Amino acid sequence: MTKIVIGSDHAAFEMKEFVKELLVLQKIEVLDVGTHSADRCDYPDFATAVAKVVVDQKISGILLCGSGIGVSIVANRYKGIRAALCRSATDAEMSRKHNDANILCLGARTNSKKEIEAIIESWLTYQFEAGRHADRLEKFEKLGESL
Repeated sequence: MTKIVIGSDHAAFEMKEFVKELLVLQKIEVLDVGTHSADRCDYPDFATAVAKVVVDQKISGILLCGSGIGVSIVANRYKGIRAALCRSATDAEMSRKHNDANILCLGARTNSKKEIEAIIESWLTYQFEAGRHADRLEKFEKLGESL
């Protein structure tokens, strides 16, 4: 069974719960690091928590906030993280094939449930192509703050 860590802020709490249901239906184990309510909170805390699990457990992650921008900025500050803000299934496909994204970032206020479902399906379907893209990833690994 595949395992994915997921996290969000309050703005995306309801969408995170929807995403969890989608993943469970696909027989994916979900590790939810929060938030666990719609009470106001700070997205950097949850982006950091997801990034840490992705690095420590070598699994993929999904982050959500209102726009997806904040969580993607925070997650990408850490060494070993390749967080991709995806607004379409094509974005998700390319983030996996060319960038080997290990965290999918989504905007709960910018995409519908139907769009998010298609983005996740695409992100889970495609794998890293390596080849000419591998050299770029090697450069990524030299960047960022260690967890």
